[in-house]
Amino acid sequence: MQLSKDKILTLDKYIDEALYNKKSGYYMNSNPFGKNGDYITSPNISVLFSEMIAIWVILLWKKLKSPKKFNLVELGAGNGEMIFQIIKTFEKFPLIKNSCKINILEKSLYLKKIQKNKLKNYNINWINDLSFLSNSPTIFIANEFFDALPIKQLVKKGNKWYEKNVKYSRSKAPVFLDKLINIKKFEKKIGFEISNKQNFVEYSPLSIKYLKFISKIIKNKTGGLLIIDYGYTDQKMKNTLKSISKHKISNVLENFGKSDISYDINFKLIEKIVKKFGLKVNGITSQKRFLQELGILERAEIISKNLPFSKKANIYLRLKKLMDENTMGKLFKVMFISKKNMKFKIGFNN
Repeated sequence: MQLSKDKILTLDKYIDEALYNKKSGYYMNSNPFGKNGDYITSPNISVLFSEMIAIWVILLWKKLKSPKKFNLVELGAGNGEMIFQIIKTFEKFPLIKNSCKINILEKSLYLKKIQKNKLKNYNINWINDLSFLSNSPTIFIANEFFDALPIKQLVKKGNKWYEKNVKYSRSKAPVFLDKLINIKKFEKKIGFEISNKQNFVEYSPLSIKYLKFISKIIKNKTGGLLIIDYGYTDQKMKNTLKSISKHKISNVLENFGKSDISYDINFKLIEKIVKKFGLKVNGITSQKRFLQELGILERAEIISKNLPFSKKANIYLRLKKLMDENTMGKLFKVMFISKKNMKFKIGFNN
């Protein structure tokens, strides 16, 4: 960050600059995915992951009485791999293929170029704002989307609350700085008592904004939101802020704009927020159980049946990474949010 003078930024503003500054932001100038990047996402581990998401979308579409027109929205599409595989799966089901308008919400111009190149043979609608969606039932997919949004952190010391800031200097390395806040005014501004029964608060203001808008669309036109992300289901919030560089944890205040900054989603907080907006959580489970229930192991058996051992082993090694409880299988959670009258438990029956 180029500063003409010393500056203090709230943590979320600092993260926003580090990740999304048009000139120096991490997501705006590089491809973070794959072996040469900083992390690998589920769609890039195995095509079976995206196939299972596609099957889930088809089943939800049928539950919605197979609308002749509906929106499928991927929130932050990375390198485009998941939506690419979803489209390939849809091609086997002409009715849904012809009914579906695919939309991608993407902030990064760099990643948008990668997506457009990968998806150049398909009719995709890129949007910068959810208000551009057509007036139809809408299914949202958020795979590792919410963890990439800037967060605020508040800490209680005695009976007082402080907000975490970053003090940035021309001559010194940046440092964290806690500034006293009026928690009552803070909560009035965001619309609910986020500090209730907490000693530490970690949340994304942008997440609340997105959830509010998505909730309005789902309530008005039906549909749902599928969230897949790493996180936890404890009632108590905790400090999970981290920076990732070359697949390893790094210092949040170092390598500005050159490493990812992320956090673990508190799914209980998301549940409280969507309930406030008039929706309900239809289910929450681990990634392992979700994929198992959708039949990923049976699908792996079918496609590997006549393959040589080396290719079959590769398929199952990739599945192990997706589903092992010591890796992504337990850490990653899946949540389905819908209207209050919706009953759809596929993927969440265990």
